[in-house]
Amino acid sequence: MKKTIRAKGTADSTQILNDIRRLVQAIRMASLDSEKKIGLSVAQLLILQRLREEDDLSVNDLAERTMTHQSSVSVIVKKLEQKRLVKRSTSDEDARKYKISLTKKGAALMKKAPPPVHDTLIDALEKLDPKTRGKFAEGFSAFLKMASINGTSPIVFVFLPKILKRFITIIAGIT
Repeated sequence: MKKTIRAKGTADSTQILNDIRRLVQAIRMASLDSEKKIGLSVAQLLILQRLREEDDLSVNDLAERTMTHQSSVSVIVKKLEQKRLVKRSTSDEDARKYKISLTKKGAALMKKAPPPVHDTLIDALEKLDPKTRGKFAEGFSAFLKMASINGTSPIVFVFLPKILKRFITIIAGIT
């Protein structure tokens, strides 16, 4: 008689892992859509969107507005400069600081750009009542800690699918 092998975990664990998989897929699809439509990663799109909303921002301002670490934003800004989509100029208030703004090419590109997936996710989180959102933040952080997923600084979503795919591979045993 063959022994039935059951998957580890409860129904709740299965639901959570499936939800994470759906999130990874949605981010991956948004990234592919952005690359296909305008030739930019979701991270680059997010930076350009913030500059479209408010021009002449410092790298630190962009990091704050994208909820990302300054070093990640700096790398993305350099790539956008190389593509001539943004320009860096000296701040009028402090010559030691730079301000970043959209070029005409960057502004034209943003007219046909899809909305950043980051904004969709933030909007959804903000629609949760504060108590639910707080519990979610607390629970998800505890989960990541128990899974030994200790990140340093937050990164822009362009890198997120790789991290979540690695996590799912380790935790759920899939490839």
